[in-house]
Amino acid sequence: MTIHSAPAHRVASLPAAASGATVGPSAVDVAMDRALDLAARGPATGANPRVGCVLLSPTGDVIAEGWHRGVGTPHAEVDALTRLASVRGTDVARGATAVVSLEPCDHTGRTGPCSQALIDAGVARVIYTVDDPGRTSGGGAARLRAAGVEVVAGIRAEAAEAFLRVWLTSARLGRPFVTVKWASTLDGRAAASDGSSQWITGGAARWDVHARRRLADAIAVGTGTVLTDDPRLTARGDDDSSGAVQPVPVVIGRRAIPPEARVRAHPRGLIETGTRDIDAVLRELDGRGIRHLFVEGGPTLASAFVAAGLVDEYLVYLAPALLGGPGLALGDIGVDTIADARRLAIDSVDRLGDDLLVVARPQARPTSAEGRH
Repeated sequence: MTIHSAPAHRVASLPAAASGATVGPSAVDVAMDRALDLAARGPATGANPRVGCVLLSPTGDVIAEGWHRGVGTPHAEVDALTRLASVRGTDVARGATAVVSLEPCDHTGRTGPCSQALIDAGVARVIYTVDDPGRTSGGGAARLRAAGVEVVAGIRAEAAEAFLRVWLTSARLGRPFVTVKWASTLDGRAAASDGSSQWITGGAARWDVHARRRLADAIAVGTGTVLTDDPRLTARGDDDSSGAVQPVPVVIGRRAIPPEARVRAHPRGLIETGTRDIDAVLRELDGRGIRHLFVEGGPTLASAFVAAGLVDEYLVYLAPALLGGPGLALGDIGVDTIADARRLAIDSVDRLGDDLLVVARPQARPTSAEGRH
């Protein structure tokens, strides 16, 4: 859908003030919900967050909207300002209110700082959800305040935290958000005693995995999985063809990958880490702009991530079957007593055909920082 700069709808009739307008709470909520909707139009993968922006006139009219379309393209605030200028000319944003789904950035990367663009446009007020946690990209609010722009933060913060969970986690921790996935029987087995594992779950669960792969920047397995299963590591569509959106394949481990391995034909190329050092792998991937890593290796790799405390999301596909035996979905994760159990919070439980998908997360997580590019 094309978003036009002309005022397509009205948030509220707002009383004028010396700075331009006094935007009421309900009007701001409506505009922020719209900004979050616009943000969702941007790509789910990539180094940058999905951000939307709504520009309100001093009387509460929506005069422009914008959103970020990916790395190297104008950020949402600049997109909205550009659309406005293209229709109404320069200086029309003076006195306006910018409602943004994330703190405007304050650094020059592939694009300039949005904070300065808003100042230059004469915007009187900026309202946003949560702070940008990046060491280099954050700080836009401070620059805006220093320039005399009124700034309000924390509007729809909970919704923004949920919407931007992957990116915010990655930016705060300085590493990719890590999703670990496995499929097992109800008794926790990922393989039979003879090593066979295809297929534990049914078709609906397997297609759900492919849909979730497409939401990640990269997909990781261990060298053992490549040597045993020879996977393609692609995200396939309903017609069993590889879609246009593909995660980058990552193979973790020291063993060499055969030249004829199917993963070498992946359309995104292949990252061979040459190490089992998970921290080093995550640092490298973060440096490559990978913000979401989908770990889909066997029990050895999954257990290593769990033991290291580096899992942000668990996807556990449960089949109504029993296998018994040694083929557990997880191995040693460093838990010797029930008091040390890694407790999880369950986000959702969904039925996929005859199978169940349990989505869970750790109950607590540390924070740190990196940011937008």
